[in-house]
Amino acid sequence: MGAFDALCELDQLVEAVRRNCCIADARHAREMTMCNYLLEMREYCRWERGIPPGGILPARSEIGAWLSAREALWEAMEDEDYGVVPVGGQNHQPFESEAINESLQGHGLIYGSGVGRFHKPHFFLARLIREDRRDGLRILVCGREYARDLTAIPAVLRGDTIIIRGQALRQWLWEKVEAWQAKRSDGALQAALDSYGYGNDAGDAMERMADAVTELLVLHEQGEHAAGRLLGPAWEEMLAASLSKHAEVLARSVRDNLADCLVTLPALLENDARGLLHFWFANFDGMRLALFPSLAAAYHEWRANDDRKAFQAVLADGCAHWRGVAEGILARYELDGEAAEAALAHWSGDQAPIAL
Repeated sequence: MGAFDALCELDQLVEAVRRNCCIADARHAREMTMCNYLLEMREYCRWERGIPPGGILPARSEIGAWLSAREALWEAMEDEDYGVVPVGGQNHQPFESEAINESLQGHGLIYGSGVGRFHKPHFFLARLIREDRRDGLRILVCGREYARDLTAIPAVLRGDTIIIRGQALRQWLWEKVEAWQAKRSDGALQAALDSYGYGNDAGDAMERMADAVTELLVLHEQGEHAAGRLLGPAWEEMLAASLSKHAEVLARSVRDNLADCLVTLPALLENDARGLLHFWFANFDGMRLALFPSLAAAYHEWRANDDRKAFQAVLADGCAHWRGVAEGILARYELDGEAAEAALAHWSGDQAPIAL
């Protein structure tokens, strides 16, 4: 992991990050639906106790006691301020990721902080496994996490840096497969699992999938970066404003669709990455699917007839369409933010951008 000047310095760093994670959870965790909250808490308990994804949890009574203790801790910390992050004899503010990571160079660690969906802060500290560069972007792949908040996001883009959180990725994959096992539906996830030999050796297949999905996440974040360059900083400023949850989900779904039409799906098609294409569409749901049903139709046509040209045509049209929609949202928001948010609340994806 690399060595700090003294073990106590590392302990202090981990404790400081965990404390800020706890404050973030105290303020925001109970904004989730009850179902999502309980699922996240179950996996958080696994992580905190060092139990691998899918590993056997403690008895229900023990989990219940842990849950009650954690909620009591949140009650006590909800009004506390985020604390400084001590590295190399200096105290950094918790959102000064670049400065903190400069101080961590040579120690085999990576720190992450930022504000995610619905304005929830996220923090983590993890072991750095490797670093790559691609198309002007720095790619950091992490392993074991020493501190994290309740919601572990598998991939993040910060400026020109993509961070892949390997432990969070494996948790996410396991949750997907666990949900599939309850129904065993013959769909995109079944096809993805078959591609990686899940029926022969589930453990090996999950590791192969994790390695492959790492590349998928990198491609998506490359798409996010490309979309960000097209839309400019005003888009992020809009998301940081006080949008309603529905409006924020819509706006993020529009940009996600643009990102994947620009980079992710064209790259997967070009490389004939069939397992990853199946996995991508296994996660194409909710608002994104509601906004872009023609993409799902193109996937089913491709599965049935291997019609790559029709698939590519839908992606090309999607690039133009979703860029226009995003620019329309942004123009309307800059003109009148409240009116734009009201329009988003009643907008469906098949409307022309001008309707915003």
